[in-house]
Amino acid sequence: MRSLNYFPLLACAAISSVSVAQSYPAKSIRVVVPFAAGSATDTVGRSYTAKFNELLGQSGVIDNRPGANGLIGAEAVAKAAPDGYTILCGTNSTNAALVSLYKKLPYDQDKDFVPIAFLGSVPLILAVNNSLPAKTLKDMISLAKAKPGEFLYASASTSQRVSTEMFANMAGIKLTMVPYKSSPHAITDLIAGQVMMFTADLAVTMPQVKAGKIRGLAVTSIKRTALIDLPTVEEAGGLKGYELIAWFAAYAPRNTPQAVIDRLNTALNQAANSKDVKDRLIAFGVETSPHTPAQLAERTRVETVKWAKAIKDAGIQPE
Repeated sequence: MRSLNYFPLLACAAISSVSVAQSYPAKSIRVVVPFAAGSATDTVGRSYTAKFNELLGQSGVIDNRPGANGLIGAEAVAKAAPDGYTILCGTNSTNAALVSLYKKLPYDQDKDFVPIAFLGSVPLILAVNNSLPAKTLKDMISLAKAKPGEFLYASASTSQRVSTEMFANMAGIKLTMVPYKSSPHAITDLIAGQVMMFTADLAVTMPQVKAGKIRGLAVTSIKRTALIDLPTVEEAGGLKGYELIAWFAAYAPRNTPQAVIDRLNTALNQAANSKDVKDRLIAFGVETSPHTPAQLAERTRVETVKWAKAIKDAGIQPE
C-alpha cells in the first residue's frame, strides 16, 4: 500500500511546487536590512529591491532593523513566516561571524535560514581623524604603541570590530572600542574627533576620504582596489597575510518553498548582472558575483570557519 501511495504523493508535491512558482509573488516583499539606513548593507539592499518590480512584478520594501551587530534583524527573519515575503539582506555578521561572537544566538545560523543569492562583497578602509599626526599606517602603529589603549576606535558592525582588532593584534598595539548603532553616526564622530580611528567599508568611508574629511591609510583587501589610491594593510603596515572584507547575501526563513527560493535566486542574479545595479554598487566599492543557492550555502560554510578563526586570532571573547 505504501508503494501505491508514493507516486501520487510525488505528483501532488510537484503540482504544488509549480503552483507556488506560478503565483509567487502576489504582493510586495519585505527585505529586512539588519543595519541602519545609510549603511553599506542598506545601500546594497536598496539597490537590489529597486529592481524587484521590474523582475518580479512586485515591489520590494526595505525594513531597517539595526542593532546588536545585525542580530535583531536576523532574528526577525528567522522567526518570520516561510512564505517568501520576508527575506534577509544578510552579511558576514549575521550569517558567519555572530555565531562566534555570542555564546548563544536567538536563532540557529545553519538551520533557520535558507540561502537565496550572493549580493556582493566590499573591502574596508582603515581611516583616521585628520588631526592625528599619522600620514601612514606605520606612523599610526608607532603612535598607538606609545599610548597603549588611549586610541579610541569606532565600531558599528562585526566586520568593523573584527578587522580593527585583528589589525591591532597583528600590529602589537592596544586600542579601545567605542560601540555605535550605525556607521553614519560613527563616521560623523570620526570627522568630529570623538574617535580617532574607524575601519569601515568603502560605501561609508570612501566619499569622506575623497572629500578630505578623514584620512584613509589602507584598504583591508589582499589586493588594492582601483576605486581609491590606497595601499593594502599588508603593504602599508607590513602585516603579512592580513585580509578581511565584508559581504552581503540574501536568505529566507527555514522551510521556504524551493520554488520560491529558485524564483528569487533568478531575479537577484539578473539584478546582479544588470548594468544599473552593477554601476550603482561599484561606485560604493561593492562587486557583484552571482551564485546559485548551493554555492551560497558552501560559501556561508567556508566564511563561518574563516570568521571564527579571525575572531579567535584577534582575541575577541564571546559575549
